[in-house]
Amino acid sequence: MLNLLKTHFGFEQFRPLQEKIIRGVMGGRDGLVLMPTGGGKSLCFQLPALLLPGLTLVISPLISLMKDQVDALRANGIPAAFINSTLTRPEIARIQAEAQSGKIKILYAAPERLILSEFQQFLQKIQVSLIAIDESHCISEWGHDFRPDYLNLKMLRKIFPQVPVLALTATATPRVREDIVRQLSLEKAKIFISSFNRPNLTYMVLGKEDAYGQLLEILREHRQEAAIIYCFSRKDTENLAADLRAEGLDALAYHAGLENEERRSNQEKFIRDEVQIIVATIAFGMGIDKPDVRLVIHYHLPKSIEGYYQETGRAGRDGLPSKCILFYSAADAVKQQYFIRQIEDANERRNAYQKLEQMVAYGELATCRRRYLLEYFGEDYQQEKCEGCDICLSPPAEFDATVISQKIMSAIIRTEQRFGMNYIIDVLLGSKNRNILERGHQQLSVYGIVDDFSKEELRRIIGQLVSRKLIVKNGDGYPILELSPEGREFLRKREEIRLSRFAAVTKLSPVREAEGGYDRTLFEQLRRLRKQIADEQGVPPFVVFGDLALQQMALYLPQSEENFIRINGVGEEKLRKYGQAFMEVIQTHARENNLGEKSIPGKRSPMSRRVKREGSTYQETKKLVLQKMSLKEMAKTRGLTASTIVSHLEKLRNAGEEIDIDYLQLPPARFETIKAAFLKSGGMALTPVKEMLGDDFSYEELGLARLFMK
Repeated sequence: MLNLLKTHFGFEQFRPLQEKIIRGVMGGRDGLVLMPTGGGKSLCFQLPALLLPGLTLVISPLISLMKDQVDALRANGIPAAFINSTLTRPEIARIQAEAQSGKIKILYAAPERLILSEFQQFLQKIQVSLIAIDESHCISEWGHDFRPDYLNLKMLRKIFPQVPVLALTATATPRVREDIVRQLSLEKAKIFISSFNRPNLTYMVLGKEDAYGQLLEILREHRQEAAIIYCFSRKDTENLAADLRAEGLDALAYHAGLENEERRSNQEKFIRDEVQIIVATIAFGMGIDKPDVRLVIHYHLPKSIEGYYQETGRAGRDGLPSKCILFYSAADAVKQQYFIRQIEDANERRNAYQKLEQMVAYGELATCRRRYLLEYFGEDYQQEKCEGCDICLSPPAEFDATVISQKIMSAIIRTEQRFGMNYIIDVLLGSKNRNILERGHQQLSVYGIVDDFSKEELRRIIGQLVSRKLIVKNGDGYPILELSPEGREFLRKREEIRLSRFAAVTKLSPVREAEGGYDRTLFEQLRRLRKQIADEQGVPPFVVFGDLALQQMALYLPQSEENFIRINGVGEEKLRKYGQAFMEVIQTHARENNLGEKSIPGKRSPMSRRVKREGSTYQETKKLVLQKMSLKEMAKTRGLTASTIVSHLEKLRNAGEEIDIDYLQLPPARFETIKAAFLKSGGMALTPVKEMLGDDFSYEELGLARLFMK
């Protein structure tokens, strides 16, 4: 066995459990193998296949992974093949003929093949010595990835009653293990459970605030390394991949809705390091067997711990240090709940809610993330600190949470333990929620008694009280909060408690705030403008912009929409409403003091991403510019106004797109007249210049002139 191991696989020795599993297979015994991704499961059937007579049949649900594994086996000098829906009938006939003649040692097949009578007849004509069922958790309705086609595997025991079956999985809770044994009739099987711990992986959870900006920082820090990013939907994957490409990063989408050829091509490019980043859907099992993935990032919340563990398992399969990063927001859980509510089967729906709740708990943890994952799979983790998760590497600060815990628990009791987390939080914060008023809960002593914690902070505190078993959640979908016996005792004895503060909103790197170094004179000018606008609108000044936003404006001097929207607190709506007025003050100050814009770190404008995204309305205009069409021709071709075309040109320029618009230059005399009016107005706004010049000049002319002035 060691000679074969070295000859075909290049290893000097087995990993833990591999030799025991192989000896069991060679002895003709059934086996159930639980081993983490990257732990060497495949070798447990690939090596015996070389020693056994006949053929080893491998059932795998991941069509794309079959090709990877077969390619790897052939590269190692092992005759292998696969049969699935990507092959033509003549190709399948050729492979079956080779199998019957003994030319193939390992044959991969998808589970849906087994219901085809012609495939069953083919199996009965060949000598099958071992049946390996990969991803065997797919047979269990309690698993995270149940596939009805896997129920067809029961017929294999009927066709080959004497052939040993080896079921393999990386993600099975004790309940799922029992289901696998029952469904596959493995009652006499030897069960091998390897440690689920992946010591080379570092687990991190980041807050969703400016997730895209943080994502860019992470990817640029690991620019030369392979990364997989998981998203919620197919559209999310395609948009994010397009956005990343617009930022100069090599990224492709990968999901079940792509044409087979495009999916295959994208996979090949990733495996061959032609692209560094694959953006995939959570729902689609990524069948990419790439050992050197250094980053697995969940941009949206997974449905279950099993799914999350399996997907993070794609990182560092070669044993080298790798990172697993989850961007967490409670809002993502709400999105998942919507789809869970569509599930008709009550048991299945309840199971999905429970799994999502466990995933939410992981996102809101204040204790070791590795321990949580391992305990979920029934493994006892003894180390006090794993030194491989954000909590252990940078322990969150603790605070005296006695009073706030008492308030939360009192609110649960006062509302008769009949409501969920959001309702309890609304009561504590004094919300004017209609349900609260109709029930008369605004009369309770606990109504509005919290003013020193935000809604998100209260969520995290309640999450910690649940993990401490002082509060319990009951029910599915919208579980109600109740006090446990320990919680009642805690209240009765007025015990003290310390909890972690802001455990689930750490950032990968510190936020760069403009605490010092900003232009104080400009800051005061911007404050005066803010006050003027706020008074006109009858709102407090901070509603317009916070102080931090003004400090950053006074530090970075943003004078274009693209830069202005990167300021902390500036969204598209505020850009539209206030951007021009604030930029005019900044432009005037910069011109008078001979100052230039500074680069703003971190954030990227969603507008800029849309401008750069292939197929966007802005890119369609860019194509016409490349054809040197006039403004009038472009407007007619696009069915838009000339002013809209000019705004497209401005946004393309601001987004850094290289476009040659010199041919659109206005006649010199008209340009100079407009330029003089802009200078006289003291800013770059169009309206004052239009009022100055009158109807002799159109808005599109003014916009075009402004482009050339910039």
